[in-house]
Amino acid sequence: MAENQYYCFVAGLPDLFFDSTKLPFTVDEFREMLEEVLAPKDKKLVDKYFLKYDNENLITFLKDKNALLNAKGKISPEDIKEAIDSIEVDYPIQNPDIPPYFEDYIRLWLDESAHDENKLWEDLMSEFYMDYGRESKNKLVSKWFEFNLNIGNILAAIYCRKYGLDINSVIVGNNEVARLIRENPNVRDFGLSRELEYFDTLQRIAEETDIYERERKIDKLRWDWLDENTVFDYFNIDFIFAYLCKLQILERWVSLNAEEGERIFRQLIADLKSEVSVSKE
Repeated sequence: MAENQYYCFVAGLPDLFFDSTKLPFTVDEFREMLEEVLAPKDKKLVDKYFLKYDNENLITFLKDKNALLNAKGKISPEDIKEAIDSIEVDYPIQNPDIPPYFEDYIRLWLDESAHDENKLWEDLMSEFYMDYGRESKNKLVSKWFEFNLNIGNILAAIYCRKYGLDINSVIVGNNEVARLIRENPNVRDFGLSRELEYFDTLQRIAEETDIYERERKIDKLRWDWLDENTVFDYFNIDFIFAYLCKLQILERWVSLNAEEGERIFRQLIADLKSEVSVSKE
């Protein structure tokens, strides 16, 4: 089947540069633009990218049914409740807007014994989401999810080893890289240096002591990866998906100055240490 081409739309998009200090438009505004121009099949790919907000909302709802949900999520509280109610009576979810991994996640949540295992529920959701994204029939989308899964796992493994924490407790997903890390926690390169061309780059990034600069370098790696993997894509959904990912990266940094970035990322590291410590107890 031929790909949809969006000549006029792409031709009108302003160029994005990693070091830009201004946004041409926000991610939310771009999302609205895409709603108007994308074919249904391509819109589903973009919706998959934004499921991260629905993931967050599901966890929030399970913890507190009256909590305020993130408006960026597209699955309504009513649909979330209906999905939970269906699973509670062991009835399959009928709503096509509910991603299949929601059912697995909700079933685990409703299993009281699972809460006795000190599970890190956010990590579990990340694992389900990443595995779901990697199964996409679109090669770029599948590789993008795989790439980000690998980045997160490799950096988490490096930091855990540095701080003497249990590596297996923070590794998510079920791909080859995750398997190798779990099997080789004490090997210097986790058995990955020959498997991944960007492993050495990530190892150098992990040595950066300035948290703000380290996160910038990680996002630059992502940006460069998007460029390298869309060299021959000009007007198709792959170009648009890469543009969306870049816009999200750019929006993140435009909204942060160095001082605020340092504070936020120090808190992220502190939270990681705290969660891992809890899981070990």
